[in-house]
Amino acid sequence: MSSCWGHNVRISVFGQSHSEAIGVVVDGLPAGFRPDMDELGAFMARRAPGGSLATPRKEADQPRFLSGIAAGVLTGAPLCAIINNTNVRPGDYTEFKDKPRPGHADYTAEIKYHGFQDASGGGHFSGRLTAPLCVAGGICLQLLRREGIRIGAHIERIADIRDRRFDPAEVSERDIDSLCRGELTVIDSIAAEKMADCILQARQEGDSVGGVIECAVTGLPAGMGDPMFDGMENAIASAIFAIPAIKGIEFGSGFDCASMRGSQHNDPFTICGDRIVTRGNNHGGILGGITSGMPLVFRAAVKPTPSIAAKQNTVSLSEKKDAKLEIKGRHDPCIVPRAVPCVEAVTALVIYDKLLDKKKDI
Repeated sequence: MSSCWGHNVRISVFGQSHSEAIGVVVDGLPAGFRPDMDELGAFMARRAPGGSLATPRKEADQPRFLSGIAAGVLTGAPLCAIINNTNVRPGDYTEFKDKPRPGHADYTAEIKYHGFQDASGGGHFSGRLTAPLCVAGGICLQLLRREGIRIGAHIERIADIRDRRFDPAEVSERDIDSLCRGELTVIDSIAAEKMADCILQARQEGDSVGGVIECAVTGLPAGMGDPMFDGMENAIASAIFAIPAIKGIEFGSGFDCASMRGSQHNDPFTICGDRIVTRGNNHGGILGGITSGMPLVFRAAVKPTPSIAAKQNTVSLSEKKDAKLEIKGRHDPCIVPRAVPCVEAVTALVIYDKLLDKKKDI
């Protein structure tokens, strides 16, 4: 089981890609809340495999709740949900015990677990484990909405093809609701067409592509988070990196700030009605690890899918010599589209956890 995460809401994820089931245990959810299961199912469907741009592996991804809910209402006890794995083909992965796939955790898992790890489908290292994360995060998205807090993410880039970015100072609930949520979640539908062509071309060439996901949180009060080791950036980053294939994260203007002067990067404060706001949002809604009340905006980089059809160089662990590897099986030519709801889910877990901290302070 992956280690527990969170202070007020504790999350543990268990299972492997091709085990009988995968699941999540969530402790700290409020008693009396009735999750909308139709809404949760629609959210899970966004992450599930399927469509012309994803792996042909078919999984319903419908959670079954074992505890923590009665008559459709959260009881306050730990919530346990499982998702059955129904379409597994472990035979596709037997070769990888000896020939680790480049870009995967096959080799590091072999070293750490001395060969006893489940290599089928990547085992516990698989992106399949983001499904139970989406169960927990999908419920937190609903809890946050009743607090007036909304979270939305879109594909900012696939390879070198870019979507429009959110306006960091003005992004609103309306912008989140107006996202085009087809196979590719974007702001600009024209960009989606070009991205789809790029993904399909990579698949035809036996290759894969990566990209960037941008996420925005609106309706946040100022004062959430802590300085230094438990700041809002720290918490979001630790949760985002629980999503396999995430390789980088930036908040606000991010790495672009390195080429700016302080006079350019600083966001001047001003009065707007009865609120103190900033004229820009290079800080991404976080100052000193604490929310400023502006929209929280960050971007996460997603690497290309490492399982590709093209022949690759690796080693034979048993023979201790170089070897060639051809990966068969069912794999996404681009992980980015299915990672969008995962980013929303883990962000919701962080925000709700931090919101409970703030309520303790009041």
